[in-house]
Amino acid sequence: MPDTASHEPGGLAVRDVSFRYGSRTALDGVGFEVAPGRFAALLGPNGAGKSTLFSLLTRLFTTRDGRILVAGHDLSRHPRAALARMGVVFQSQTLDLDLTIRQNLSYFAALHGLSGREAALRIDAALERLAIADRAGEKARNLNGGHRRRTEIARALVHRPSVLLLDEPTVGLDAAARAAITDHVHRLAAEDGLTVLWATHLTDEVTDGDRLVVLHRGRVLADGECGALRGGRSLRDYFLATTGADAPEAVPGGPA
Repeated sequence: MPDTASHEPGGLAVRDVSFRYGSRTALDGVGFEVAPGRFAALLGPNGAGKSTLFSLLTRLFTTRDGRILVAGHDLSRHPRAALARMGVVFQSQTLDLDLTIRQNLSYFAALHGLSGREAALRIDAALERLAIADRAGEKARNLNGGHRRRTEIARALVHRPSVLLLDEPTVGLDAAARAAITDHVHRLAAEDGLTVLWATHLTDEVTDGDRLVVLHRGRVLADGECGALRGGRSLRDYFLATTGADAPEAVPGGPA
């Protein structure tokens, strides 16, 4: 049953979460919430703690410090229910390159107990949503980086999750492919009501209407609507001023 402590049954809540690697603190009291249908950008330089947080969200790591609620389910108390409501695209690509797009999605559907006509219908819908239905019979090995990422996002949608997590999903893609993937996921939030958490170190992947959570050295430094937070500055300048980052090349672009 959903955890009644969450007032956002379709959303994501991270509450006072901490994590340590031995004596090193990777996350220190991190907390924020993302409502259903919102695109939230988790913005931070490399080493800020984004991947550690994603490891906790996907239960690769566990912690006793804090709570994580996924679509109303407490990840610690009800992990199977929470993970069933979650779709994930990891930073490292995870497709089987010797399988076709459809075979990759079919295998994933089977892991979620889906088969036959129901699985086929869901796969068709996911491929259509990501504009790759015409390439369903191609082997993943023959796809460019952008289409591989679209395939991974489509795969993450097959079981109809409420929450979609993407950890640096545009790494290694060119500017056009990055923009296309970012636009696709924004539409998933706006049109399909998905709760999206998008981890990135690139300010040009964040729009003024997005929820923005700035993570630096394991702490949340800012949390709010991007346009309101940055004010009259570019997001790049706001981010650098907020974090005191000394490597501006790590955060190119951003809204003017």
